[in-house]
Amino acid sequence: MPLFAQQEIEFKSDRNIQNEERYPGAFILSMVENQVYFLHDGIEVWCDNAVFYKKANFFKAYGNIRMQQGDSVKMYSNYAEYNGNTEFAFASGKVKMERPQTTLETDSLFFDRVKQQAYYRSGGKVTDTASVLTSRIGRYFMEQDKYSFVNEVVVTNPEYVIHSEQLDFYSENGHAYLYGPSTIESETSTVYCERGFYDTRNDNGYFVKNSRIDYDNRILKGDSLYFNRENSFASATNHIEVLDTVNKSLVTGHYAEVYRDKDSVFITKKALAINFKEKDSIFIHSDTIMITGQPEHRIVRGFYDVRLLQGEMSGRSDSIYTDQQSGITKLINKSGDRKPVLWSGRNQMTGDTIKLFSNTETEKLDSLLVYENAFLIQEDTIEGYNQVKGKFLVGYFEDNEIYEVNIDKNTETLNYMRNGENQLIGINKTLASRIKIIFENQKIQYIDYLSMPDGELVPEEDFPPNARRLEGFNWRGQERILNKEGLFEGQPEPELVKIQGIPLPEEPEEFFDERDEKDELLLNENSRLKPQILQNREQDSLKYKTTKDSLDIPKPDVREDRLQKKDSVN
Repeated sequence: MPLFAQQEIEFKSDRNIQNEERYPGAFILSMVENQVYFLHDGIEVWCDNAVFYKKANFFKAYGNIRMQQGDSVKMYSNYAEYNGNTEFAFASGKVKMERPQTTLETDSLFFDRVKQQAYYRSGGKVTDTASVLTSRIGRYFMEQDKYSFVNEVVVTNPEYVIHSEQLDFYSENGHAYLYGPSTIESETSTVYCERGFYDTRNDNGYFVKNSRIDYDNRILKGDSLYFNRENSFASATNHIEVLDTVNKSLVTGHYAEVYRDKDSVFITKKALAINFKEKDSIFIHSDTIMITGQPEHRIVRGFYDVRLLQGEMSGRSDSIYTDQQSGITKLINKSGDRKPVLWSGRNQMTGDTIKLFSNTETEKLDSLLVYENAFLIQEDTIEGYNQVKGKFLVGYFEDNEIYEVNIDKNTETLNYMRNGENQLIGINKTLASRIKIIFENQKIQYIDYLSMPDGELVPEEDFPPNARRLEGFNWRGQERILNKEGLFEGQPEPELVKIQGIPLPEEPEEFFDERDEKDELLLNENSRLKPQILQNREQDSLKYKTTKDSLDIPKPDVREDRLQKKDSVN
């Protein structure tokens, strides 16, 4: 089997015949024992049969085709064409292109050796070590080892499925870049973004532009999101929202971490937790907020400079604990002498620990407890402060307004007594074991001394000014939170991290260059493809034929003398 040098393309063939009537100027090559072989500028082609136009430097190959460029690219198909002058190839019929990390399968494929790019537009599938990627249109950049998929892009992995408008995939490392509306769906979560990165082999990603992650019962949003499937972990940076769809609550801030398996959320930088109620939603702000527990038993914890607001009630403490299942909220100060404080209307309550109880069915405040050193102060409408102190305080609410308070053990009261015309008639200072206070419109209506009272009403002029405050008095009305803006009053705006964005992909040149009438045809005039097919368009409306031409090739069992009569090349 001698090696023939025909201008640029070299070939080997067991048989070489001519049929000028049907294939003028062409050699019809076929195998007997060995496949037909072509070599051109580093690319090798094997096939069962071929029509080779020597002067045009062009061939059409049929049957069991294998095309190889170096050690890194192998392509298989039922039919192929190659132009040695333009170094442009076309393959159709069960096309398979193999690279070290990926395999591309499609119905038809264009291959530009000058650009080192392959292209399909009638649907294709790429199998990676971890995933299968399909799209209507695809382009492979060999020098970058990159696929660019467009139109109906789907990535299927045993753990998730990606849908994207456009996806760039680097086969060496399995990195995928998503552009346009994209989702990553699994049994446990759905990621949405309009620009993102995903490591398909290590199952982690980074998402920007309208990004969100939906878990079974939470929705996480932020300027940028990080997601690690193996660790069931997500983090978010800047303008974050974590929505609890079961408990109707929302947490906001500028840095958050979510652990799905532990069902926990950690959020900081202007952290705010909102528990939505039909009336008077609860707002909790602190330096750091943690939410843990299953949906039916959420626990909210806040740490450092806690601020609470619910309707006209507000409070402050060092830390806070809320059990959404039982409706219990606890205000605690773990260090220092600044006690937890709660305001309800004009009433201020302090103590070592304050507990609030909500009715879980009506979602309204039910009662409160103040443990140790309970102190209630009400700012008088004209002057001074009505004061009550004791060891324990129990308060009751109706429509989220306090209407009754009971104070027990070593109680003291100091209150300004007025007549029906609101004229001051004296100051009452009394000791008792236990007292009950009734409120109307959040003002003290009367005080009932239930056990061993000891005190008297003293005219104002006879009551020394320096004795008008009980021991431990600390009016903190200037700290009272009146609205949502007050939750952040006096705090500097957090310095937001600069988001490392994902740039849009470079707009590649069209795969098919514009060609003048005088330019050589990409695949020669003898190609099965018309020139208009080798032009840029969104997608093919038909699949290229995969059946081979009816070649006038003798069967292997024909007589040698008959073969020699038709053979015109030695």
